[in-house]
Amino acid sequence: MVSDRPILGILLMIGFCLLAPLGDSIAKVLGDTIPLGQLLLVRYFLQVIILLPLVLLTGRSLHMTQRNFWLMCLRTVLHILGVGAMFASLRFLPLADAVAIAFVMPFIMLLLGKYVLSEEVGPHRLAACAVGFLGTLLVIQPNFAAVGTPALLPLAVAVFFSFFMLVTRRIAKQIDPVSLQVSNGVIGTALLALSMWLFSGTDLQPFEIVRPSQNEVLLLAALGFLGTTAHLLMTWSLRYAPSVTLAPMQYLEIPFATFIGWLVFRDLPNALAGLGIVITVGAGLYVIYREQVAVSRQTVKI
Repeated sequence: MVSDRPILGILLMIGFCLLAPLGDSIAKVLGDTIPLGQLLLVRYFLQVIILLPLVLLTGRSLHMTQRNFWLMCLRTVLHILGVGAMFASLRFLPLADAVAIAFVMPFIMLLLGKYVLSEEVGPHRLAACAVGFLGTLLVIQPNFAAVGTPALLPLAVAVFFSFFMLVTRRIAKQIDPVSLQVSNGVIGTALLALSMWLFSGTDLQPFEIVRPSQNEVLLLAALGFLGTTAHLLMTWSLRYAPSVTLAPMQYLEIPFATFIGWLVFRDLPNALAGLGIVITVGAGLYVIYREQVAVSRQTVKI
């Protein structure tokens, strides 16, 4: 049993919030020249290369039951679709706007908890969901006017990752976190390689293979390293601090993404999108607060 070390958990989560948008910024840079399928294939392949030695050296097991294997396959497909939708959206949207729209995920998770898992969700949190969706629409509106339907891609990211989290809940306690990510990488690499082979020679641009330049090879390596490390930091943060402590920290990803977007691409949200980001963050933090209140009440009853 790992004892709680909340300061360490918070620092690890802050590390995730910094590395995740850094990886997204690299995907945005590469998105104009490297096809989407190739980006994803390299991302998952490098995850295996980085983490498999750690599994072997520490004696972790990759064995899982048949049920968990199929859940892992579903989890991996959802992860590929979520990451792919984010990478695709970054070809059209500023980094901060794409990340902010995707932060509608906590509200979708809350609704799934109520209507799929039959969890108790009070009127305060449902009202915060409505406000959060309104904030997200304010971020989407100027982007939709500029680029059209690609502005909706981060919503797809939120939906895919919401179901991804539901599946993860089912198996996370039965599989070691590092082994979980290695299995995710192996299955993802196999599925993407098969897709690239099946659709090779077609006119579908996402499945093309191009020869990257030397600089692009370095950026691809950085993309795989940052993606793998970021999700490891998030996984490890949950080992040292409860989710109710870490959840507010995740919203630091938005200001980090805003700063990185300005630094690398000179992109900043306009006034309407900025207002929407503030509303979305505020509603999300209120949902977290109400969840903490609900947990406290349950603890008192016990």
